[in-house]
Amino acid sequence: MNGNYLEFNVFFDIIGTIAFAISGAILGCKKKMDILGVIVLGLVTALGGGFIRDLVLGITPPKMFQNSTNAIISTLFSILVFIFYLQKSGFKNKNWIKIMNKFMIITDTIGLASFTITGMATAISLGHHQKFLLIFVGSITGVGGGMIRDVLAGTIPFIFREQIYAGACILGATVFLIARHFLSYQISMIICFFTVLIFRLLAVKKNWNLPRIVD
Repeated sequence: MNGNYLEFNVFFDIIGTIAFAISGAILGCKKKMDILGVIVLGLVTALGGGFIRDLVLGITPPKMFQNSTNAIISTLFSILVFIFYLQKSGFKNKNWIKIMNKFMIITDTIGLASFTITGMATAISLGHHQKFLLIFVGSITGVGGGMIRDVLAGTIPFIFREQIYAGACILGATVFLIARHFLSYQISMIICFFTVLIFRLLAVKKNWNLPRIVD
């Protein structure tokens, strides 16, 4: 692993943290939570996936307790979202709600793509190269925080009800594993990011869903 690879990993980690913190905070505001509830949702969304990843990989204590930077970033952006909603509290028209719903999907997808990469990168940095393990930790890092967020908010997790979600992580992780045999880690990470991003947004736009029971 060279320095540039590690710098890329930090970059995606920060992008994912910010995106997921915003996503969690928006849901907290939509659920009319107070500022503490909004911050908690922002924190668990941004840090939850990494926490589960670290437990799977045997990292103790989990990285969120070793370095508080991501927790501080998550808290700050959650507060900013709360303040923004507070200022816009008078605008409850359908267009406003639609815009914020779309923005939440975009930030959630960016977090999903970023953390799929950081999950695998963390495992690789520890010397793990088993394909199934890399795909699993990449996917759980991507979807784990969102699952905890939705449970705390009292909604069915995205992974069980929305357009292709975990499937985007699995596809992106698989593409990364293939690409790294032919390209540099940095390029493979970028390809993985855009694979998850594009596939997930296409699934939302085209309303692609896995088979499910309907009334």
